[in-house]
Amino acid sequence: MNSINKVQLAGNLGNDPEIKTFENGNKLARFSMATNEEYTTRNGEKATNTQWHFVTAWGKIAERVETELKKGSFISIEGRLVNRNYTDKNGQKKYITEVVANDIAVNQKAA
Repeated sequence: MNSINKVQLAGNLGNDPEIKTFENGNKLARFSMATNEEYTTRNGEKATNTQWHFVTAWGKIAERVETELKKGSFISIEGRLVNRNYTDKNGQKKYITEVVANDIAVNQKAA
């Protein structure tokens, strides 16, 4: 049986995308996006839970990100989750989970 690593998110960019162009011309786009879950508390009040996601996109998708997206853009993405780690400048090991985008659609936010 095959396993599946697939994620779909819709939300707003938290910052302008960071674009890196490599010597071979390939591009990498990185940005954060927020998703919001609205719910009602026990007291009957409306509340929102915001989750932040780190997203990377490569190649043609990164080129689209560079030209079409900016802070606040409402997008839908499909991709896969990737876990990685690195050592920061203070020698501390850091862990990160990010979404590697396979497809991105720019949406008009629903009213």
